Amino acid sequence: MSLNNDFLDELRWNSDGLIPVIAQDHQSKDVLMVAWMNREALALSVTENRAVYWSRSRQKLWRKGEESGHVQHIHEIRLDCDEDVLILQIEQVGGIACHTGRRSCFYRKLVDGEWQTVDTVIKDPSDIYQ
Repeated sequence: MSLNNDFLDELRWNSDGLIPVIAQDHQSKDVLMVAWMNREALALSVTENRAVYWSRSRQKLWRKGEESGHVQHIHEIRLDCDEDVLILQIEQVGGIACHTGRRSCFYRKLVDGEWQTVDTVIKDPSDIYQ
């Protein structure tokens, strides 16, 4: 039984054929990261029930956690009203979404005109990416 991929035609892909994706913890609602998907990445994500992104820097599909083990299992996918941004409600395996070893990629905040790190490293990246 194959999945009907007609839903892909309803999205407003950018000129590079990509759409921004926000990964949000399905329980806490914390925003963990932002990435990009192309049509194939979204179709695979739906089929595999895990986050598959398009790596703009490597120009290839990227299954979140393929190196780190920090897989994102999808609980729900939502589309915004302009049909050009997705939110993945996910379960973050290992509690680490960021390649810096932190829970979230949004670990800095602006305080008095300066970016300050406010979240600690959970696991040293050199212990994750060997």
